[in-house]
Amino acid sequence: MKERFSMVTGYDSGMLTRRSFLRWSQSMMAMFGAGSLLGSPAEAIAATSSTQTTGVDDYYAKLGVKKMINAAGTYTMYTAAVMPLQVQRAVAEAAKHPVHLKDLQLRSGEYLAQKLRCEGAVVTCGASSALTLATAACVASANNAKPEDIPQNVGSMKNEVIVQKGHRYGYDHAILLCGAKIVEVVTLEEYKRAFNSNTIMTNFFNASEHGEIGHQQWLDVAHEHNVPCHIDAAADMPPISNLWKYTGMGFDLVCFSGGKGIRGPQNAGLLLGKKHLTDLAHENNNPNEGVGRGMKVAKEQIVGMVAAIDWLLEQSDETAAKEYVRRANIISGIVKDVPTMKPSIFTPEVANHVPHLILTYDPAVVGVTPKQVQEHLRSLDVPIELNPSTGSTRAGNGMPAGPNSIVVGTWMLLPGEPEIVGRQIRSALMKKS
Repeated sequence: MKERFSMVTGYDSGMLTRRSFLRWSQSMMAMFGAGSLLGSPAEAIAATSSTQTTGVDDYYAKLGVKKMINAAGTYTMYTAAVMPLQVQRAVAEAAKHPVHLKDLQLRSGEYLAQKLRCEGAVVTCGASSALTLATAACVASANNAKPEDIPQNVGSMKNEVIVQKGHRYGYDHAILLCGAKIVEVVTLEEYKRAFNSNTIMTNFFNASEHGEIGHQQWLDVAHEHNVPCHIDAAADMPPISNLWKYTGMGFDLVCFSGGKGIRGPQNAGLLLGKKHLTDLAHENNNPNEGVGRGMKVAKEQIVGMVAAIDWLLEQSDETAAKEYVRRANIISGIVKDVPTMKPSIFTPEVANHVPHLILTYDPAVVGVTPKQVQEHLRSLDVPIELNPSTGSTRAGNGMPAGPNSIVVGTWMLLPGEPEIVGRQIRSALMKKS
């Protein structure tokens, strides 16, 4: 097994390195087809995601930054997702040529709107930037304001954004950057009373586990007052259909992260919605003066975002989910002899809606806690990051509480890594057994 690990991962020194294995595997995939070699289309995609290219310096090594195994998920602090090979190639090709940035922004928006079944689209500097540009668009629409008015003159304008108290979050700053004022509501009656001549927008946090007012009621009341609704669905893909579900429901603006489940560049995102509002978002975006000036999306990232959508629309939610479960089964099979071990699969309802592996056991019997396992895996030469819900005493981010559970997000693992994760978890748990 050790030999097999060396061949698959390239982490052990030997005749067959990671680079030579990838070279061999790509030639075999060309001869026999990726699926027959690697077992599934999803794994074949991951296998071809290596950024190693002959003659290119490894700048992580040069900078002294350790590469890690991502058994957590698409978290920003872990640099989110690895882009598929065709997206990497699109980014590299875009870097070779200058273009007019505004032309690229507008044309990419038109292309994505057609692909994603909405009126308008903007490639943004992440989902947070999309929320800021959505707010700027609504300020501009309500006040006939120009980009240079935002945020400095907004205090004397219509500037109120209605949000459920249970939907307040750290990303509120993206709204406040525009000089807007947040008005909190709890009940439906409070929501109805909150609308006045100063209301410019409502914000709905799709993954919130709190709040009394559902999607349709939220939309109906706002639209009775001719106020646009924005929904934050940043991490809410998959399923792929979510990319047109919320605009189809009637939300005027929707934001998504580009570097999570969509598998685009980490610093890219999407703002989708009504064209008159996405046009105003474009006006407030870089390279124009205004609140979006510092939210630059480079030509490479714009093209990468478009390429990621092209790639994503060729994928299958069902095939991907089966692959993530297969990886989970590899890990659970390796740790099955740990005393009291009970593996299970859990899929969060909204954000990060993919199968996660939950390894529940009795720390009193095994002699090590999930948090201790988490810290041990972080200390390895090739660190492994587990899902942040590992050992958590409180439910959150769609995951259940699990003080006696290790949580493994398998969807960002590359070929060979489920085996490594399983063996390292088993090693940590069996040390005191």
